[in-house]
Amino acid sequence: MARLLSLFVSAALAVALLVWPTTARLRFAPRADPPRKSTGLSDVVQWDNYTLFIDGQRVFLHSGEFHTFRLPVPDLWLDIFQKMVAAGLNGVSIYIHMALTNPAPGVLDFDDWRALEPIWTAAEQAGIFIVLRPGPYINAETTAGGLALWSTSLTSSELRTNATDIEESWTPYVKEIIKLTEAAQVSNNGPVIAVQIDNEYSQSPVTRAEYFAQLEETYTSNGIVVPLTYNDPGQGRNFINGTGAVDIYGLDSYPQGFDCSNPTRWSPVVTNYHQYHEEVDPSTVWYMPEFQGGSFDPWGGPGYDQCEVLTGPDFQDVFYKENWASNVKMISYYMLYGGTNWGGIAFPGVYTSYDYGSSIREDRALSPKFDELKRQGLFLRSSPEFKKTDWIGDSTTATSGVTSSSTAAFFTLLKNPDTGAGFVIVRQTDSTSTSPIAFNITVPTSAGALTIPKTISTGVQLNGRQSKVILTDYTFGNAGKLLYSTANVLFAGAIGGVDTVFLYGDADQGHEFALLSGGKTSTFAFTPATFPGGLKVVSAPKASGQPLVLFADTNTASTFFAPHVPSAAADVKFRNFFQFGTNETVLVGGPQLVRNATVAGHTLALRGDLNASVPLTLLVPSAVSTVSWNGKAVAVRPLAGAPSFPGAKLLSGSLTFGLGAGSIAVPALTGWKFADSLPEAAAGFDDGAWTTADHTTTNITAPLFGDGRVLYGCDYGFCENVVLWRGHFTGAGAETGANLTINGGSAFAASVFLNDVFLGSTQGSSSEQTNALYAFPEGAVKVGADNVLTVVQDHMGNDEDDTERSPRGIPGFELVGGNFTTWKVQGKVGGYTNYPDKVRGLLNEGGLFGERAGWHLPGFDTSAWTPRALSAGLPGGGAGVGFFVTTFALGVPAGVDAMFSFVFDNGTATPAGADYRALLFVNGWQYGKRVANIGPQARFPVPTGILDPAGDNTVAVALWALQDAPVSPTLALVLDGAVEGGVGPIAINNPPWAPRS
Repeated sequence: MARLLSLFVSAALAVALLVWPTTARLRFAPRADPPRKSTGLSDVVQWDNYTLFIDGQRVFLHSGEFHTFRLPVPDLWLDIFQKMVAAGLNGVSIYIHMALTNPAPGVLDFDDWRALEPIWTAAEQAGIFIVLRPGPYINAETTAGGLALWSTSLTSSELRTNATDIEESWTPYVKEIIKLTEAAQVSNNGPVIAVQIDNEYSQSPVTRAEYFAQLEETYTSNGIVVPLTYNDPGQGRNFINGTGAVDIYGLDSYPQGFDCSNPTRWSPVVTNYHQYHEEVDPSTVWYMPEFQGGSFDPWGGPGYDQCEVLTGPDFQDVFYKENWASNVKMISYYMLYGGTNWGGIAFPGVYTSYDYGSSIREDRALSPKFDELKRQGLFLRSSPEFKKTDWIGDSTTATSGVTSSSTAAFFTLLKNPDTGAGFVIVRQTDSTSTSPIAFNITVPTSAGALTIPKTISTGVQLNGRQSKVILTDYTFGNAGKLLYSTANVLFAGAIGGVDTVFLYGDADQGHEFALLSGGKTSTFAFTPATFPGGLKVVSAPKASGQPLVLFADTNTASTFFAPHVPSAAADVKFRNFFQFGTNETVLVGGPQLVRNATVAGHTLALRGDLNASVPLTLLVPSAVSTVSWNGKAVAVRPLAGAPSFPGAKLLSGSLTFGLGAGSIAVPALTGWKFADSLPEAAAGFDDGAWTTADHTTTNITAPLFGDGRVLYGCDYGFCENVVLWRGHFTGAGAETGANLTINGGSAFAASVFLNDVFLGSTQGSSSEQTNALYAFPEGAVKVGADNVLTVVQDHMGNDEDDTERSPRGIPGFELVGGNFTTWKVQGKVGGYTNYPDKVRGLLNEGGLFGERAGWHLPGFDTSAWTPRALSAGLPGGGAGVGFFVTTFALGVPAGVDAMFSFVFDNGTATPAGADYRALLFVNGWQYGKRVANIGPQARFPVPTGILDPAGDNTVAVALWALQDAPVSPTLALVLDGAVEGGVGPIAINNPPWAPRS
């Protein structure tokens, strides 16, 4: 929403001019840094007990998690990276999925969206460092935790140990990761600064520790020179010392847990992070590889909008700053962008969406959390003194020199040992409280102990679930200085050589700060009674060397970005990385997103996104006289009421949003064609080409009962999505039913047929397997002839942690009154060794007849099919599976990033009587699994690149009716939002149908 900016020169806002006696001043002399550590293989990345060093510079690593495999459109990876950098982040944490890139023994597939090179390229272009996390095990709510699915069947030793067959299973994959990453390390001017070893494990028994040691030896002896890291799942003290110890230890923490059903019910902050680090690893930088950035949501859960509330801006404000108070200097938020569990990526605990309630939502839209993330990120980027701080004390100690007038306020003091800059992080003692508090606080400064605020009777104010950083002796730019501030810092630095600080605070609270300039201390106060909101110039330089001070309310401040301006020289090392290739920046207020800024001559070129017409406010070097936005000139003029000052200037203009109602036509999904997709349940189906399921041994788990044959899909090459089983027997007349235990993982389903007679369906809504007796109706068995029991089973993915060898299939079978002669099994065409669709990859398809025939692919000829509306359901209204296919065209204007979703049943999570499942294919990509009787997902976002925004698109729905009752699903294409701008052209890579054998 556009916000009007009011601006006044605020000499009148100076409440007092105070000079404190020099006798009380505290003096600080720079202290020698502790010895730096490195891997011994390269010194480009080093660390001490304070921070990481990259190329000799201290770095507060402020990062977020993004899984490129959950957004299989490489041209959109830059979109996510640019949004992260716009929020002030300088790092991204990226899992690589072994199962997707090592689909079969000896097969390594890093092509198309599985490639690593486009990750490096996009990161370098955006200016963001990478912590690479290639596993082999990654957890990540993905099938088998990311382990190659074939390894869960073909190896016999305990997974993730030092056993020979386990080492042999991962070595080719890890060596390929090394080969593709070596040149991208920061030591070679690339973006990769660290590599994580496996994921959330324990150091005992020793076989696990030695597994880590094997991985580490493989990395370091084959070209990885950056630090090796680890993420401990809680305060487990694993891999700090001893066998398998890593270079930099880290702690994962999710203090709110993963129950989004009560999103306003908080757990308290964790208060012992600092003490834990001091106990276990005090000589190494304090690292949190995963801190809660959202939450996953299970089948039947409340949905991700609730998860966004659970971990919303107030959570970020309180919990993230508590990490600062614990002196954490490397942190990554899991997730920053979640994406989509398309195809068979998910483990059974989650559904298709992996939105995670993140700061960037599944459709790539910015959530309200993004603003809070940006406010924090720009402060961290702007505050070099905060990179090196000692933990002095908190409300529970008597060592800090800080006191508060209220025990309801909890404080922690951090201090830079070189400059004396102080950072007092304050929150409510009861961090879950929703009531406001107010207090005065006494803080040590270079002018002595000061009780602040000095001029505001209401004191320092905290709303419920709010935190602040009170600053003392804070330096900005080259020589600017705040003696103290109860207002927040959005930006601090030099623009056009002018030392600039941009402060802000909530409009319903009072804020005070004291500026040291020209030998005088000027105190400024803003209260709801005196400040109507908007942007104010508090103090403007009258001569070179004097500071510029801006103040705004929180909402206005949130409209500003501080894009860095890359060096004009093309050969500068880390050219696009703030702090390394450039320290130049500008302030831009108004747009929804500013992606980047460049200055050439007198022209400032801005690129970004608009979702509304907005006023444009700029702070730029004085040499800038013209401005462009997304390549088009923007008329600018001096900001009304703003003073002139040397070195920089404030400009204003406007940006016009050109998309009106109806600018993007959204077609109705009509003209559906239908074909039956379960001929296997019809009389006379020939399964002679199917795989015979005749194994009598398995590495997964022993069958529960039967005749010794093993009926696990992965033992026959079918480790994902729908798998079909056909058990044959010659009817003798005594057979009365089949006792089956079917395992598909949480929220699975299976339907059972005898010959062409439907016997029933089973569902694992709260368990991973079910047992039932499927009685044969009288006359259903054909005496003296071949009879076939057909089981259609949905494979929901393998479990994680210690149960990756999941027994998906039929762990127990008994033909009551007879014996099965032959079992046949069929999953996706070719299994994991010879599947035909190498672009979409291993996990895109399953074993439904229509999938095997490629009916879901663009260009398949449905002209001979029967016209039938999707809402008409299956012919006859009985149980079974049918394919519905239609096409539609989109005409999104160039330069527009449009976000679409496919919505079932008008968005109703679990419609009454909707006992069905459906697979949604968009241009051949399985981009949704709808489980209408469990929910919650009814809306399925599909990104550009999968969708063709300016061409023809094919949508297919595999509808599985679970009971002998009609189902009537509806499906609509919906425009979720659109912005003018975007990341640029997006390549479409949707291979069409070709004949399959």
